[in-house]
Amino acid sequence: MFELDLRSGKPIYEQIVDKFKELIINQVLETDEKLPSVRELAQQLTINPNTIQKAYRELENQELIYSVKGRGSFVNAISAQVDPQKVKHMQEELKKLLTEALFVGVTADEIRSVVENLLQNGGGSDA
Repeated sequence: MFELDLRSGKPIYEQIVDKFKELIINQVLETDEKLPSVRELAQQLTINPNTIQKAYRELENQELIYSVKGRGSFVNAISAQVDPQKVKHMQEELKKLLTEALFVGVTADEIRSVVENLLQNGGGSDA
């Protein structure tokens, strides 16, 4: 399904969350599509099932997936409604990231280029 960077400083469960987010947002995984079971995905990625469970829990908290007892986890419909609190939170997070990027030497033109590529590619990670 996807690969993880075990050398990355980013926790594995966060990498899993990010990969699933990308697949859901880019509609590679469709609404109500069943996700692999915790055990299946843990075997595929050769990692601890608790790590997968933690990632699935985080995806549920972010309302990207939902669970049906005894049946598994499924992709949630992407809400067309705008949640003002979520938007504000995302803007604050983006502001922090952009400030940090500028601090470490990323130029405004480089940031613009990343944003333009992201918009052109529909939110994909190839930016």
